[in-house]
Amino acid sequence: QVQLVESGGGLVQAGGSLRLSCAASGGTFIGGAMGWFRQAPGKEREFVAAITWGAGSTNYADSVKGRLTISRDNAKNTVYLQMNSLKPEDTAVYYCARTSYTNSIYLAQSGSYNYFGQGTQVTVSS
Repeated sequence: QVQLVESGGGLVQAGGSLRLSCAASGGTFIGGAMGWFRQAPGKEREFVAAITWGAGSTNYADSVKGRLTISRDNAKNTVYLQMNSLKPEDTAVYYCARTSYTNSIYLAQSGSYNYFGQGTQVTVSS
């Protein structure tokens, strides 16, 4: 059974930085992709970023381009989300997720993902 465990969330002031990690275990991670989603109170879960395990191709939501960077360490089965220039509107629970798809058409859709972690809270104060 695939397990995804996020860490690195916390409270930060606007303009600050955080680095989220997602450790994956319990399965084979050759092929497919990993994604980050977030959900703010009273809002639907939204796509943040995704990266393919093989080629390392990345996709980002327009709202985070230039500020958030997704990366992966294949040897450690770990995916990272470096978050810079944080804004109060980035406040949310952040989830990592696993999909067998690599086509960018599917990577922004939460329904394409088979597994989600428990989430880590990110709070950005103004």
